[in-house]
Amino acid sequence: MSRMHLPLSVVTALMGGAALAEVPRVAVDIAPVHSLVARVMEGVGSPYLIVQSGASPHEYSLRPSEATALQEADVVFWVSPELTPWLGDAIETLATNASVSELLEADGTIELEFREGALFEAHEHGENEHGENGHEEHADDDEHAEHDAHEGHDHGGHDPHAWLSPQNAATWLNVIAGQLSAADPENAGAYFANAAAGQEEIDALIGEVTAVLEPVRGGQFIVFHDAYQYFENAFDFPASGAISISDASDPSPARISEIQHRISGEGITCVMSEPQFNRGIVAAVLDGMEADTAVLDPLGSDLEPGPTLYPQLIRNLASTLAECL
Repeated sequence: MSRMHLPLSVVTALMGGAALAEVPRVAVDIAPVHSLVARVMEGVGSPYLIVQSGASPHEYSLRPSEATALQEADVVFWVSPELTPWLGDAIETLATNASVSELLEADGTIELEFREGALFEAHEHGENEHGENGHEEHADDDEHAEHDAHEGHDHGGHDPHAWLSPQNAATWLNVIAGQLSAADPENAGAYFANAAAGQEEIDALIGEVTAVLEPVRGGQFIVFHDAYQYFENAFDFPASGAISISDASDPSPARISEIQHRISGEGITCVMSEPQFNRGIVAAVLDGMEADTAVLDPLGSDLEPGPTLYPQLIRNLASTLAECL
């Protein structure tokens, strides 16, 4: 017999009373984090996604429905103001009754410094777990000075693309379960059980992605903008450089020249674009170069939002790199 045809009392008993619990209204900034929250809430409720698929989180205008979701939220999860500088004011103004979690600040989160300059060196920066003192310092070199001279991008704080570390995702599942349980104690068991199951899935995902990347380990590639170092560090698979230091600004001619010299000088075979940004810039970089191009998507724009988006996003990054290299 289908559950939908069971008497309400039986359904309630089967769900341990969860059907009667008032599920918190939850708003989440970007699709990968929304996926982690949806995994923790699976079988209990569904979170609301603020930044819609295909949009850049760095610059975004709230639609009325998204503003309403923040206004009605009991719990809000977001990465950090470095990723969505516009969202901090919106949360402060609209989500006045919500419990707000900034995940980049969560205990146990691996944080990485922004890299400077167009070209990267492997293992340029070390990891730092939130709450510990000391970060590895940036190299004081000509690239740093040139970056300051022509990029005009403020790199205060840490690189916010921290969801691309599966280790961070596993940590955040527990943080999410804790925050939801504080707002909804009746469903705490379900939240923590889902988080534990999600962590097991991420452990398996790390093994799967490592196997996909192993045959092309050592291959060199250029990314569109410097968004992937958490993924690079997690799988010891470093990029050689980024066309743009930020997806909010076009690269200077000097930066494009640096990238082209590295492509030709080191025989780099793959240059990545992103679905949200101008592919003409990648075409300019590849002009006269013997390198392939492919699309890396750090947000999973072409994936259906929900609990399976996060693991599929990480798989897609690995498979795209493996195919291009």
